[in-house]
Amino acid sequence: MIAYLIVACEVLFWVFVIGGLAARYVLGAKRLSTFLLICTPLIDLVLLIAAFMDLRNGATATMAHGIAAVYIGVSLAYGHRMIRWADERFAYRFADGQKPQKLYGREHARHERTGWMMHLISWIVGNALLLFMIWYVGDPSRTIVLNSVIRVWAIVLAIDFVISFSYTLWPRKQKSTA
Repeated sequence: MIAYLIVACEVLFWVFVIGGLAARYVLGAKRLSTFLLICTPLIDLVLLIAAFMDLRNGATATMAHGIAAVYIGVSLAYGHRMIRWADERFAYRFADGQKPQKLYGREHARHERTGWMMHLISWIVGNALLLFMIWYVGDPSRTIVLNSVIRVWAIVLAIDFVISFSYTLWPRKQKSTA
């Protein structure tokens, strides 16, 4: 059940984002746009409540519960950036906005480091939720999967660190158009 809810929340997140941007740039309805974009965090709240209710009702934590915490952490840390990314593309496509530019050199390296910092924030938020779930259930035999999610995500965070900070030493160069 939780796995389906995660998928539904991800789909709803993008429906609200695209709907909000379409309302702004296609329909010119700024209030509707703002309302739809403000609704995106409510999706996370629904997922969080559902995950805790499932555990409260005696469910053994599954990978889906762990992914729910990861999803919420990522959504809180990256949500604004994802919306801004989509907004730039919508503005370019529907409102004669500036074409999104690829980043190179120091700007790209800074962007990658900032992205890693956001990953760190999502990891902290997600792990706080995972640890709270473990404490809330109070039965290590029912939450062993959540410990695995914490370990795997720490490895992913470390790999992301190496990749993201490598651009500081070896910046992305613009391809020559010769």
